[in-house]
Amino acid sequence: MSEQGVVRETIPMWLAIALTLVVSMPFGLWLGKFNFTLWCSFIVWAQYFALGAKPAALKLILPSFGYAATLTALTLFLIPFFSFLPSLRTEGDLAVTLVLFVGVAFMSYSMRWAKTFQDGSLPFFNGISMTLAVYFTRSYPVVGPEITQALVAGVWTILMGGFGALLGAFNVWITFPRRQVTPRTAPA
Repeated sequence: MSEQGVVRETIPMWLAIALTLVVSMPFGLWLGKFNFTLWCSFIVWAQYFALGAKPAALKLILPSFGYAATLTALTLFLIPFFSFLPSLRTEGDLAVTLVLFVGVAFMSYSMRWAKTFQDGSLPFFNGISMTLAVYFTRSYPVVGPEITQALVAGVWTILMGGFGALLGAFNVWITFPRRQVTPRTAPA
């Protein structure tokens, strides 16, 4: 006779999700201009589940998301240096479009350099989109000179992504999963 284990949750997942949400809300409501950008964190929380809801998912999420967010912030930082380009409809629109085109093309090309970026393509592209969203909605604490705001947005996005990864791990942890051993009889 051999033994087979089944993982059982002490707290059901539906309740653990609601509890994790409640734990995260003060970070998004009570910190004034430093309120966490929870929608960004929740997207990374979802990535944790999309990539298997195991600590190993963090090995894909953190480097892929962080690398893409960093390069996106650096790309956004370069836009003012191309403000000499003519505008089509609004001031700086050609600079924004061309710089982002080159930056995103480079980022996408660079994915081939690391298997982590390929396997972590979901967090990679979310790192790009979340940095753009955080920057263009100004959903970050405005600190320092205006020229550095793209970099601040990038750092804030990475911090929010890290918080989201922690939410995912915390969400699974608070289910208090345990392996229930059930006897299995050998075939006769």
